[in-house]
Amino acid sequence: RKLAKAISDVAWGQFLTLLSYKAAWNGKNILKIGRFMPSSKTCSSCGYVMPKLPLHIRSWCCPSCAVEHDRDVNAGKNVRSFALADALGHNKNSVV
Repeated sequence: RKLAKAISDVAWGQFLTLLSYKAAWNGKNILKIGRFMPSSKTCSSCGYVMPKLPLHIRSWCCPSCAVEHDRDVNAGKNVRSFALADALGHNKNSVV
């Protein structure tokens, strides 16, 4: 199990190295967010953070603004917002 994890970590590291190289080659930047940012649990419309959101829940409705979210689409929007906010020097938890 430890060997599989080590191999997985190396593969991920190589992917990030290649991605960084290709981005620099094409004049692009890579924006990262913190590993534990609540991208799935944060409403991309109003910024409300769900206290708990189990993995089996694939869609949810924000109790604050009543917007219906697909978990993965919402997470993608939040990853973009968190990365842009960080790059622009804004509060990391704000939705841009």
